[in-house]
Amino acid sequence: MAQNQYEYIIIGAGHNGLTAAAYLAKQGKKVLVLERRSIVGGSVATESFGEHFTVDSIHAGGKLRPDIIKDLKLASHGLQVDSAPQPFISLLPDSPPLILDPHPAKAAEAIKKFSEKDSARWADFVRFMDKAASILDAAYATIMPRLPKNMNLREGYGLLELGLELRLAGRKDMLNFIRALPMSALELAEEYFESEIVRAAIASVAIHGSTLGPMSAGTGYTLIHNWLNRGGLANINVGKAGEITNALANAVKSFGGEIRTDSEALKIKIENQIAKGVVLANGEEISANVILSSADPKHTLLTLVGARELPPEFVWHTQSIKMRGSVAKIHLQTNGNHNIPQGTSVVAPSIKYLEKAYDASKYGEISEKPYLEITTSGNTVSIHFQFAPYQLKTGAWRLETKKVEKLALDTLSEYFPNFQSLIANSHIITPLDLETTYGLTEGDINHGQLMLDQFLFMRPIPCWSNHKTPIDNLYLCGSGVHGGGGVSGVSGRNVIKVLN
Repeated sequence: MAQNQYEYIIIGAGHNGLTAAAYLAKQGKKVLVLERRSIVGGSVATESFGEHFTVDSIHAGGKLRPDIIKDLKLASHGLQVDSAPQPFISLLPDSPPLILDPHPAKAAEAIKKFSEKDSARWADFVRFMDKAASILDAAYATIMPRLPKNMNLREGYGLLELGLELRLAGRKDMLNFIRALPMSALELAEEYFESEIVRAAIASVAIHGSTLGPMSAGTGYTLIHNWLNRGGLANINVGKAGEITNALANAVKSFGGEIRTDSEALKIKIENQIAKGVVLANGEEISANVILSSADPKHTLLTLVGARELPPEFVWHTQSIKMRGSVAKIHLQTNGNHNIPQGTSVVAPSIKYLEKAYDASKYGEISEKPYLEITTSGNTVSIHFQFAPYQLKTGAWRLETKKVEKLALDTLSEYFPNFQSLIANSHIITPLDLETTYGLTEGDINHGQLMLDQFLFMRPIPCWSNHKTPIDNLYLCGSGVHGGGGVSGVSGRNVIKVLN
């Protein structure tokens, strides 16, 4: 078939791919975005699963970095989401819930009934977490050089700016930030709080989306990461994830870019170690000067490129990327009288409870007593379920869907006894669905686990942290690269710095 010529092809219309495409189109580049599904958004999408049954499929809301919203003028492209902070509610079996209001003074007052000492420490904890998040944000804005390879002057300057940011944070905050990264969430929480209930509530945010327990090393880092992306403990813009990616898609089109849905990239065409274009599932070939992939690194490099086009050591490192998805989603349509409070509610009554839920995933088992995070939007209730490992020791996911739904509902009914009678419809997304429907290898919503050996200059793999690949003119811009994971747009923004 005749080939079309574009300057840039972006594979995947998730929020990072669309962010990169919008920046390039704004620069006047001829850009084409290819999306395998019939809608844009990837894992940041709001979908209908029936009449009056519309939910955020995977990520509960979210927000882009403020500079992206400003640079791309997304407000003028339909981004009208409300970023007002919401309460974070820890549901408790034998007492009223712990309600952590976004206003520190109100949260401290709620903590008093569990611990006077913890109430007094809450403001200090929030101040540290906000400072740590700002430092991590600066690190994510810095293009990581290909350590231990030789750095060029531009990369060295980026690290110099990051070093200055750390220095300006103050000696105490800088050291505490560095100390916190390898700590477990339990250890970090113990430095501030004595109440098991308060510690567990905080630790639940640290393990959200990761196959880790609150006692796992490095969950201090994931706590800061999730705090940064959420702007605190609770999710924001719940029910409006699709507004983020629709605004980005509108921006791409307004700047002259093109988006094609129902267009699955089957292979990246390589000639003499140079990316030349994309072959679609229907056989169509489209050429371009540069290819950007917002798909996860494993899928991009091992499937779209192919191992034989890559150096053996690079292939080994790519194969070794830890995915290990263990998240399921249960979306429920109710009659509107569910009585679940607005905000983010969690079933995380103790550290032991969370750790035991994680223990099941180590052995390929679904947690019988799961960690749940519950959000609502109108008459719908969405449950984030952990742990539901992609790799099951026994059984298959096509047979286990109902089990996950039953475990989630039985657990939630302990706190809302009449809840099950209010359900009119349900839609379950298993880790296998995350892979087959949403293109997330092993059901990993972060395109690779957020772990200490997979962050900064080691994300996605050591020596390849700057969006580049061994294939000339092929770049990675999805959540699997440095700065990615969750909803932020950082990966799509940062790749533009490498290209310019």
